[in-house]
Amino acid sequence: MRNIKLFDPLQSAKTKYLFFTGKGGVGKTSIACATAVALADAGQKVLLVSTDPASNLQDVFGLALNDKGSEIKEVPGLVVANLDPLAAAAEYRESVIGPYRGKLPESAIQNMEEQLSGSCTVEIAAFNEFSNFLTDSRKAENYDHILFDTAPTGHTLRMLQLPSAWSGFISESKHGASCLGQLSGLENKKAVYKKAAETLADGSQTTLILVTRPEKAPIWEAKRASDELGALGIRKQLLVMNGVLQNYDSMDKVEAALFAKQQTALKSIPESLLQYPIATLPLRAYNITGVKNVRRLLSDASVSSEKFTESLPNFHKLNDIVEEIYESGKKIIFTMGKGGVGKTTIAAAIALGLSRKGQKVRLATTDPADHLNLVVGQEKGISVSHIDEKGELKNYQEKVLAKARQTMSEEDLEYVKEDLRSPCTQEIAVFRAFADIVAKSDEETVVLDTAPTGHTILLLESTENYNQQIENTGGEVTQAEKDLLPRLKNLDDTEVIIVTLAETTPFYEAKRLSDDLKRAGLMVRWWVVNASYSLTETTSRFLKTKAKEEVHWIQKVNEISNGNDAVIPWKPFEVKGKNLFELL
Repeated sequence: MRNIKLFDPLQSAKTKYLFFTGKGGVGKTSIACATAVALADAGQKVLLVSTDPASNLQDVFGLALNDKGSEIKEVPGLVVANLDPLAAAAEYRESVIGPYRGKLPESAIQNMEEQLSGSCTVEIAAFNEFSNFLTDSRKAENYDHILFDTAPTGHTLRMLQLPSAWSGFISESKHGASCLGQLSGLENKKAVYKKAAETLADGSQTTLILVTRPEKAPIWEAKRASDELGALGIRKQLLVMNGVLQNYDSMDKVEAALFAKQQTALKSIPESLLQYPIATLPLRAYNITGVKNVRRLLSDASVSSEKFTESLPNFHKLNDIVEEIYESGKKIIFTMGKGGVGKTTIAAAIALGLSRKGQKVRLATTDPADHLNLVVGQEKGISVSHIDEKGELKNYQEKVLAKARQTMSEEDLEYVKEDLRSPCTQEIAVFRAFADIVAKSDEETVVLDTAPTGHTILLLESTENYNQQIENTGGEVTQAEKDLLPRLKNLDDTEVIIVTLAETTPFYEAKRLSDDLKRAGLMVRWWVVNASYSLTETTSRFLKTKAKEEVHWIQKVNEISNGNDAVIPWKPFEVKGKNLFELL
């Protein structure tokens, strides 16, 4: 990789508007805060706005924040606003549904509520909130820089640009279980959104800062976001590679292995990202809380870690979970978690553990990696079914569009096509494939490395109920899905395992995922904390400090799971093949 300089906000953050985006846990909030503080320290008037549901801005500044803006006393010139997109989504949802209450059957109201309860609606609500900041001329005059601790996805922006998004057909049509309808109450916002989108694409006003880590999954997520937003004209981009280990203790095997893994990832940066400026920030051993640590994040100064009083709680091994699943006789096992936490390797390890106990197992995976087929498939009693996410999504899209063409104009179909690119739609397509596998698998335990969220499950159910009472042109739930939905809520048949990391954002994202599943009636018993430095034999002072920081989050997982948690050490190698057994 070419010679890359340290991130310097005074050199990189020249435009009025700065949008920070990246996978959960890459340090997006920390870097947004550090940038805001650096610009304010340089005499600029700065407004920092967060619309991230997992944002920990209040922890960073040690201050109760609101949506109006709070002055940070330790940083003259800095005002921070913390918007709650979940609350905004709830208000928006009621504004859309309220007029129909008492006029439509309760099943129809429930269907509308679930249509407007997914992540797409939350993002639309967030975009609605920061559009007000983007288009407010008074704020533009009052501040030299306005920073946003999140950015809209290409999917959201494309929806907002379609004429059909602003027509009445959205509230009239039902093409199937999806996120269709999340824009149905925004007709009066068209001009505001148009101006916001134009500001985003204006490189003289806006810079998109892509935050990632020197790991393969976050880098490719940054590429996806960059490509999507670049295709919409947002080309003023900067890649910030956070958490780079700049040197290592050659006597410590763990630290040396971490350095090697990072260097391999850095060499794999896609060409499409290399066209943009790239900056790095060193790996820090401390949590970015308190203004002192925020200021020092961008310098070479070391800072002592926050003193947590918790000690490492008692925890289980992954093999304990395998043993309980085996003894219980459960037949449907999900591992769930945000991208990059290791849910695929955990699923494979559980499948191997059950197979070694004599259980006939089918591992259904969305991971295209060949090593699962080549290695896991060689185990006696275990079969691998690969679910082609892109293929399943394409098949589902084609089926829905074929039906929609019978009643919709080409203009309206453009909105449906965009809606069918949503994460929710992909979940539904994959769930259908998984339902077919379960339906055809007799006397097997099926382990899946992904699962539908509570929103998707409720969407499938509400669509089914809606179709039973109101005849329309839309959604058909397959028989395999109908048969599987009740099984998922049967605690004697299904086990849902949440996989996370011992870090701030992954923990809060996992907690929201767990809450979402409970809303749909799926109870989570087991949690797995993956890749923990606290269980390694490192002698590095640096990594030992990081390990101490993890204890706080392992304790939180232990509390939320009522002691039903397993902790897996960070491994100095890529976990695949026969290495999977080391997770047990």
